[in-house]
Amino acid sequence: MKKLSAIKDEVEGWHNLVKRIQDTLDLAKMGDESFRAELEAETGIIEQDISQRELDVLLSGPYDRGNALLEVNSGAGGTDSQDWAAMLERMYIRWAEKAGYGCEILDSSEGEEAGIKSVTLAITGSNAYGYLKGEKGVHRLVRLSPFDSNHRRHTSFAQVEVLPEAAEDDPDIVINPDDLRIDVFRSSGAGGQNVQKNATAIRITHIPSGIVVACQNERSQLQNRENAMRVLRSRLLDIARAEQEQQLAELRGEYTKTEWGSQIRSYVLHPYQMVKDHRTDYETGNTQAVLDGDIEGFIESYLRWKKD
Repeated sequence: MKKLSAIKDEVEGWHNLVKRIQDTLDLAKMGDESFRAELEAETGIIEQDISQRELDVLLSGPYDRGNALLEVNSGAGGTDSQDWAAMLERMYIRWAEKAGYGCEILDSSEGEEAGIKSVTLAITGSNAYGYLKGEKGVHRLVRLSPFDSNHRRHTSFAQVEVLPEAAEDDPDIVINPDDLRIDVFRSSGAGGQNVQKNATAIRITHIPSGIVVACQNERSQLQNRENAMRVLRSRLLDIARAEQEQQLAELRGEYTKTEWGSQIRSYVLHPYQMVKDHRTDYETGNTQAVLDGDIEGFIESYLRWKKD
């Protein structure tokens, strides 16, 4: 039913666009100069709508139209890398807000001095996974470290993982309760300081796969358990998808293993300012805008590059 509703909405959107274009053409044919400003504004809106729809056509994957779970994990480098992970978290939250998506922090582990060790975001809305799937990989930051007393240049790394959110009734994911080990513990903040006296944090181990998921952000043990199950289902779905893709790629002779060290994008703040995607070669010198969530150019260039 959801798929049918989405198709109906898309068809209706195209019909509305065609009508809007026809109305604008009819107005232009009148040749009245007093309508020039209105026509120029309307033409700009139509061009944006068409550009967005062209981008949506590139989302052809089976889960591209759905929600996404996005994880950021700090790499080696201590406080600098943990601060970098927090900067990426902020970037994706800002992007989601600007794009009109829902964004919820399912789990977060604070850094020892600053930043975060890891965070899991649920980004909900149409096409969320399709747009964000290209963010998966290692993101590299070069800057003068604010944590170095000598203010030397440091390079920091963070790993971004993007998963399609699996529905509870997804037939491809069947979880046997007997395959789960569930541990309850007290949630803690930076330095191990207890945030709550009650044991509300949840750790779920899926014994057959070895996947471990922990959630501690909510005050309710039940809510943390539900969030952990959301992440577990999505990770199991991602494993199943990866195995299918690997088998197809091996049959075609195209399979290559993705390593943790494969950097997809560099963010250079010193000695010059530049953000560059190493796959598409798309780049911009407006680093602050990117860190404020303006990553549409990178998303679009990746989708077009992947399609080619």
